[in-house]
Amino acid sequence: MSAQSPLTAIPAQRRIGMVSLGCPKALVDSERILTRLRADGYAMSPDYAGADVVLVNTCGFLDSAKEESLAAIGEAIAENGRVIVTGCMGNEAEAIRAKFPAVLAVTGAHQYEAVVEAVHEAAPPGQGPFVDLVPQTDIKLTPRHYSYLKISEGCNHACAFCIIPQLRGKLASRRIDAVLREAEKLVAAGTRELLVISQDTSAYGVDIRHEIRDWHGHPVRAHMTDLARELGQLRTPEGLTPWVRLHYVYPYPHVDDVIPLMAEGLLTPYLDIPFQHASPKILKAMKRPANEAKVLERLRNWRDICPDIAIRSSFVVGFPGETEEDFQYLLDWLDEAHLDRVGAFRFEPVEGAAANDLPGAVPEEVKEERYARIMAKTEAISAARLSAKIGRVLPVIIDEVGEPDEDGDIGATGRSQADAPEIDGNVFLRDVPYTLAPGDIVDVLVEDADAHDLFGVVARG
Repeated sequence: MSAQSPLTAIPAQRRIGMVSLGCPKALVDSERILTRLRADGYAMSPDYAGADVVLVNTCGFLDSAKEESLAAIGEAIAENGRVIVTGCMGNEAEAIRAKFPAVLAVTGAHQYEAVVEAVHEAAPPGQGPFVDLVPQTDIKLTPRHYSYLKISEGCNHACAFCIIPQLRGKLASRRIDAVLREAEKLVAAGTRELLVISQDTSAYGVDIRHEIRDWHGHPVRAHMTDLARELGQLRTPEGLTPWVRLHYVYPYPHVDDVIPLMAEGLLTPYLDIPFQHASPKILKAMKRPANEAKVLERLRNWRDICPDIAIRSSFVVGFPGETEEDFQYLLDWLDEAHLDRVGAFRFEPVEGAAANDLPGAVPEEVKEERYARIMAKTEAISAARLSAKIGRVLPVIIDEVGEPDEDGDIGATGRSQADAPEIDGNVFLRDVPYTLAPGDIVDVLVEDADAHDLFGVVARG
């Protein structure tokens, strides 16, 4: 009997941990990094203990976000010790290394190749001979039924309170056919809701002069309206129209052109528009568009075309130079605008932002008082708009289904078309069918409401 050669041991897969902070755009970056690393033979670790290296994708937009990022880096070092930092705080590498000398590498926002190279150096892949036989699919950090679709990176605006252009650069739009191909792939794989994100969705394609590409035999421009129209033609494997939700939409004139698509049911009747303020004086100081009266007129026109459209926005209170008169102007404007969802932020000086040099700093106690007033105002508006939906039947996408209670009843949590995940409200359902599953879209009879959420039951045929 001939001697047999010893078996060659398959190298163990290296494991990567990930802490992803900040906005959905950063979450997409994390998904892309992990997808690339898995293709290189790495496995994912759900905890610090099992990871050969931990990636911390940071947020650096506000000082409070930087503090959270630094805390996450410190925790990862304490729990694991082998940490690579990426994301928006990557431009502060010296400060990060001064505080955490043990950090293995620091890279900037959406620098995918640099992150992967740093991981390869810190933990060379132990890819075995059979890894390539495993089909590769993109890693998602969101539930299977909804996905973020990033159409561009960076921003051409010079808002006085913002440093996004310094962190992520000027506008860089993706090819329209690449975006649509990704969207088509996501929907085919089970996505029922696409959330279109960027720094400025309305400006999509400006930097590439709205170049035209062929898509399924016809030309399409790299332009928000063309993109919206094509996304509205997508269908799930069951032949259903997925929800398509537009985020970070600046109110340029061509936004008017997507409202009819919402009325036709091709787009989700929802717009996320960062108005930031209403006072013309403050908007000018912020270096933002300042025609707030025109905006009110357009909101009325949009609701005439699509009565169910939901408008979400965010506002900054306590911006330098904001007087009581300016703030009251904002509150009065909100009374007229009747926005469905509103987030408010107290102004924070951010290193590198032009607003830091403006006169008229607002005392912290005044910021707090104004923040409380704007939240009370918008909560009352939200409560009124939600209570008007009691008795209606609305489509709801299911996010989570609970376990049966002692009586066998099952509850579920979902969202209406007016609710984006993580940032808006929920629809809480009672006594749902046992066959209901996350990602299902069902008609719901609204039975009750509070200031933020709806309550109801699946409508019976």
